[in-house]
Amino acid sequence: MHNDVAELRDFYASRLGAVVRRLVASRIQSRWRRIPGGVLMGLGYAVPYLGAYRTQAVRCGALMPSRQGALVWPREGPKHTVLIDDEHLPLPDNSVDRMLVVHGLETAERVQPVLREIWRTLTPEGRLLMVVPNRRGIWARTDRTPFGYGRPYSRTQLEGMLRDAMFEPIEWAEALYAPPFSRDMLLRSAVAWERIGARVMPGFAGVIIVEAAKELVAPIPKPKKSLVLPEIIRANPVGIPRPATRQQRDRPVGGNISGEA
Repeated sequence: MHNDVAELRDFYASRLGAVVRRLVASRIQSRWRRIPGGVLMGLGYAVPYLGAYRTQAVRCGALMPSRQGALVWPREGPKHTVLIDDEHLPLPDNSVDRMLVVHGLETAERVQPVLREIWRTLTPEGRLLMVVPNRRGIWARTDRTPFGYGRPYSRTQLEGMLRDAMFEPIEWAEALYAPPFSRDMLLRSAVAWERIGARVMPGFAGVIIVEAAKELVAPIPKPKKSLVLPEIIRANPVGIPRPATRQQRDRPVGGNISGEA
């Protein structure tokens, strides 16, 4: 199941969505403080987090999958939203410096083709930053928020998928330790939940945030050790007949041919 773009817009317009945006954005900006002169693309529904970089990046765009739908963004000025097929991004090779994926990976029909397309479009020094629902967190267990849709992941699963797509994870973070409820007390204490949860409940946050670098050469696996066969097997391998001796070659087929009964 995938998110609808109107539902995503309405969620971030709510009080709970505003808290989520503030908490997740602080984690993103702790990794990407500035993007001077670079090309930044958001895949999925990343527009709540792209606004901080619009004046910094040379080019900033929002790539929204067709099954999700697209909204006009930003409201004023030139529009930077494109409706796309996430397995065939309409971007040249090595053209993006930073790719931010939010509400994208968990609802992708096929994850590896999407990651490979991101790899293709990133520059050799490019960076990928993904915000993904944590399968151990409570946010992935309820459909009250967009993080309850699609497939949540563990850190081990994300690391394996990234390496298979020729990415090297370089930094991990988590966010959203508070329960996904719109109660005033919880919303007011969200920052305190983040601080306490990071110390008391590591690994149980609502989302996992991972930054990865593009690898240009696939890792070469270590060669497997060859089996050392026992001496008796090496001397006479199964299925390989020994050369016949001269006595065996001269022996007639069928036994005795001397004429004796």
